[in-house]
Amino acid sequence: MNDYLNLSEKELREYVKANPQDEEAFQHFLSIIRAKPGRVVVSTDEQLEAELRKRLAP
Repeated sequence: MNDYLNLSEKELREYVKANPQDEEAFQHFLSIIRAKPGRVVVSTDEQLEAELRKRLAP
């Protein structure tokens, strides 16, 4: 059953936290998060530091 499809992002986050075994709900939540504009993915500490410097620069 896909009851989680009608939840708000906040409600879905709480649902996923309360139901960690529900892989479908978790994947749906990830797809929502990944679709947000401005999302930055870093894979090293150096990339994180560079991104933070760029965003915090005056």
